[in-house]
Amino acid sequence: MTRSGFIALAGRPNVGKSTLVNAIVGRKVAIVSDKPQTTRRAIRGVATGDDWQLVLVDLPGVQRPRDALTERMQRRVERELEDADGALMVLNGEQGAGPGDRFIAAALRTAKVPVVIAVNKVDRLDNPGTVLALQQAAELEIGDEIFPVSARTGMGMKPLVDHLIALLPEGPFFYERGEGSDQPRDVILAELVREQVLRRTFQEVPHSVEVVIEEVEWPRGDLALVRALLWVETDSQKGIVIGSGGKMIKAIGTAARRELERELGSRVHLDLSVRVRRSWRADEGLLDRLGIE
Repeated sequence: MTRSGFIALAGRPNVGKSTLVNAIVGRKVAIVSDKPQTTRRAIRGVATGDDWQLVLVDLPGVQRPRDALTERMQRRVERELEDADGALMVLNGEQGAGPGDRFIAAALRTAKVPVVIAVNKVDRLDNPGTVLALQQAAELEIGDEIFPVSARTGMGMKPLVDHLIALLPEGPFFYERGEGSDQPRDVILAELVREQVLRRTFQEVPHSVEVVIEEVEWPRGDLALVRALLWVETDSQKGIVIGSGGKMIKAIGTAARRELERELGSRVHLDLSVRVRRSWRADEGLLDRLGIE
């Protein structure tokens, strides 16, 4: 007998959902950044054991829609919850439960699936701080199980995973063993590049950048040529991404190349270019082509 199913992750931006997905899967399938709203697509991470398979849907940060991009992200949240076998709400233990968490909890109360809470980043708390964070989680009044965890160190992760597995219905696996994500290769590569942009830019730039992989060639077996295009919304953002004398784009490219080499298992030559496309986040046609549903 095997169990398999989908668990939707919900939580405020920057509570560590992507880190948690990567920890459960055992490899990077979702990019990590200290910037809010890192996740734009519902990245499916696939964790497979001897007789179980967890398909983790790392939802975009639940928020009130403010433009075409965030409206799409919010619709995706609602749709994924409808199709899930369970939901996992992630809280930032350092920050406690605030208005944003209560907004999400209210949305999860209407979900017709079991809800579990993970209080993340407890490795950074002392015992009284952990107790307080767990009390605040209980006051959200959703679900009946709360797990203190650290996705970064792995602390408390096994009991959480065991509980999520118990929520899964009996059924065959959805993905082959060894598959860590259902995202197309080019989307994974683009996200790895965007991760490095997020880590190095500030103010308005992170949310205004999208990365598209234009081409991947293999001139020989041990070398991949990757051409990537970075969309920004203004000339000033383009200047920031390129940097004085091209220093910023070079730093982004150097760091991104290392990530692409780990993903592709070969040497990589990365060719980055930056273009301005004003108000791309409100361009429904472009969002369609980017696969942001």
